[in-house]
Amino acid sequence: MTSENHKIITADQPMVMSPTGSTSQDASLSPSTSKPIQELPDELIQAGWSKCWSKRENRAYYFNRFTNQSLWEMPVLGQHDVISDPLGLNAAPASGEVTADAGLGNGQRKRHASEEMPQLGSNSFKRPKVETPVMPTTPTVPISPSTPGVKAWLSTTDEKQGQSSAPAPAPYRPPVVYWDLDIQTNAVIRERSPADHLPPHPEMELLRAQLTTKLRQHYHELCSQREGIEPPRESFNRWLLERKVADKGLDPLLPSECDPIISPSMFREIMNDIPIRLSRIKYKEDARRLLFKYSEAAKKMIDSRNATPESRKVVKWNVEDTMSWLRRDHSASKEDYMDRLEHLRKQCGPHVTAVAKDSVEGICSKIYHISAEYVRRIRQSHLKLLKDCNISVEGVEKTEVQDRLVYCYPVRLSIPSPPQPRVELHFENDMACLRYKGEMVKVNRGHFSKLELLYRYSSIDDPRFEKFLCRVWCLIKRYQVMFGSGVNEGSGLQGALPVAVFEALNKQFGVTFECFASPLNCYFKQFCSACPDIDGFFGSRGPFLSFSPASGSFEANPPFCEELMDTMVKHFEDLLERSSEPLSFIIFVPEWRNPPTPALTRMESSRFRRHQMNIPAFEHEYRSGSQHVCKRGEMYYKAVHGTAVIFLQNNAGYAKWEPTTERIQELLLAYKVSGHSLPSPGPSSSSTGDKDSKPAQERSSRSQDNSPLDKTAPDMTNI
Repeated sequence: MTSENHKIITADQPMVMSPTGSTSQDASLSPSTSKPIQELPDELIQAGWSKCWSKRENRAYYFNRFTNQSLWEMPVLGQHDVISDPLGLNAAPASGEVTADAGLGNGQRKRHASEEMPQLGSNSFKRPKVETPVMPTTPTVPISPSTPGVKAWLSTTDEKQGQSSAPAPAPYRPPVVYWDLDIQTNAVIRERSPADHLPPHPEMELLRAQLTTKLRQHYHELCSQREGIEPPRESFNRWLLERKVADKGLDPLLPSECDPIISPSMFREIMNDIPIRLSRIKYKEDARRLLFKYSEAAKKMIDSRNATPESRKVVKWNVEDTMSWLRRDHSASKEDYMDRLEHLRKQCGPHVTAVAKDSVEGICSKIYHISAEYVRRIRQSHLKLLKDCNISVEGVEKTEVQDRLVYCYPVRLSIPSPPQPRVELHFENDMACLRYKGEMVKVNRGHFSKLELLYRYSSIDDPRFEKFLCRVWCLIKRYQVMFGSGVNEGSGLQGALPVAVFEALNKQFGVTFECFASPLNCYFKQFCSACPDIDGFFGSRGPFLSFSPASGSFEANPPFCEELMDTMVKHFEDLLERSSEPLSFIIFVPEWRNPPTPALTRMESSRFRRHQMNIPAFEHEYRSGSQHVCKRGEMYYKAVHGTAVIFLQNNAGYAKWEPTTERIQELLLAYKVSGHSLPSPGPSSSSTGDKDSKPAQERSSRSQDNSPLDKTAPDMTNI
C-alpha cells in the first residue's frame, strides 16, 4: 500500500497512536486504531513510524507520520527515511541488488552489510560514514566544511531509474530556502586550539533556562517596586548583549565578571522611562494626556525623593507653569503639546535623573550580582555532572597547533561530551517538536533539515548522530531563553538581511561569512555567533569579538546594542590595521542621527571607509529573528528606521572588492521591498524615541565614496 493509496482513503478517519499510547487526530494523514496496538522499537518511533489499524482491510499496518509512507510489513531498520538518511544516500540499491530486492515488495529492500550494526541509542541519527578533516589544511588547499560524498537534494536521472524497483520516499524539501550552505569560505585565520567551554547538556541547559527566567522576574519586580514602571521593552535582552562585551566570566549566557558592574545600557534605558514611559503619539488628545501625566509624575517624584531645594524649586515652577498653560490653552495643536513636553523634559530631566540615579544604579547592581550567583550555581552543577561521568576538566591537555594560516573552521571543544539523555522528537504539521523532561521546543521542518545539514558539516565527535537531538534541543532552548518568550520579543535583535541581499553581497563583493548570526538565522554555513559551546556543533566560528581573520570578505549586521556596535567597529579597525591581505567588512547598522551613535560616527570618520549608502526607513525589510518558528507570511518585516551600509576595507580589500557604481546598483536593486513584508514587530533600538531619523520624505538613498587617495576628506556622490 503506497502513500498515494493512503491519501485517497476517505471512509476511515485517520488516528495515529503516539509512542505513549495516546491518539492524535490528523484529517489528512493516518488511519484509525480501534484495537490495542503494541509499541514499536525506539529506533522506528524516532524515525516517525507508528503501527496502525485499517478498518477497511481489517489488519494492522505501519505508517510514517512525516513521509506519508505506509507498509503492510514492519519497516526494516536502516530503510531510507528523512531522519536517518535525509539525503537518500542509502535509498538507491547497487546495480547488482535491483533484481534481488524486487521480490521483497511493499517498497522494502534487502539490508546492506553496512546496515548490520548494533542498534544505536535513542537519540541516534544514522548517516553515511564520511571522512571529514579534523583540522584544516593551509589556504593553498581550500578547506571545504562540507562533507565529502554528500549528494545534492535532487537525484540524477540514473539514480531515479536505479531505484525504480525499490522506491523510497523523497527527503523533505523546504518549500522556500533562506540559506545557501554550498558557498565555501574565503575567510582565513590562524590555526587555534580547541576551546575549553564545558560541553552542552540538556540538564544544564534546563537549569540555566530556569535561573534566567527567574532573573527576568527579579528585574521586573525591581523596576516596579523601586521606580513604579514596567521594564523597558527588551532592555534585559540588550543587557545580556552589552554585558558580554565586557564579561570575562565562564558562562556562555549570563554575565559574572564585568567592569564596571553598572550596565550603561540598562541604566540608560531605565532612565529614559523615568518618570513615565514616552510613547509615539498620533493624535492631539494623546499628546495632551502625555504632557499632563509627565508633569504629575515629575512633581510626585521630586516630592517623594531626597531632592535638593534647588531641584524642588525648578521642577515645581515648571510643572505649575505647564499646568496653567494646559488649563487656559485649549486650541493647541499636537505639535504645540509635543514642543511643550520637550521643553519640560529639558528643564526637569536633569533634576529627575539626579534623584533617581542611586535607585536605578541599585537595580543594575542587584541584577548583576544575582546573575553572578546563578553562574556559580550553574558551573558547580555542570562540573558535578561531568565528574559523575568520569570526565575531568582540570586534566585536559592543551592541543598544540601550528602557527599557520588556515581557512576558518568551526569551534572545537577540548572537553569530551558526556552521555546524553533521551530527547523525544515528533512532528506536528510543519513543526518539529523536541521534548526533554516536559520542556518542549519547536522549529519548523525546513530549519530542522537545515540544522541537520549544518551538524553534518561541522560536528566531528558524533558520526552516528546519537547526540544530535539533544544538541538541537539545547540550541533552541538557549536562544529561546536569551531573547525572551514575549510576542515578537527578540525578533528585531535577531533580524537578518533578505536572501536577495545576501546573494548580491556574495556575487558582487565575494562575501562568504556573517559576523553576527546563529545556526537558526544564518545564510552561509560559516558565521560567528554568541554561544560557541553549542553553536560550534552547527558551524559557528565563535563570538566575533574573539575572531581575528587575516583575510576574507565579511557581512556584519549586529544586534542593535550601542555598546556592542561601538566595540565591533574598534575590532574592525584593529583587524584592518594589522592585515596586509585582502580584508573587507560590509556593515549594516541603524541610521540613528538624533543623536548619532558612537559606532556610526566612528565608521563615518574612519580612514578605512570606502563607501557608504543609506537606505530610507520603510523602503527596505529584514527577515524575522523568529524565522525558525514563524509562519511563511510573517518572514519579512519593514524597517522602521533607515539603515546605513558602510564599506570598511584595507587597500588590498579595496583592490579586490571595490564598491563600484555597478556593484552598488546591484546591491540597491536587491534591497527593493518584496511587497510581502509586515510592519515592524516592535522597536529594536535601545531608545527609539530618542533616535528617530528624519522623515522618509526628507531622505533619499544616497551614497558617499571615500577615495583611497584621500582618506581624510571623502567625496560625496549620488547614485
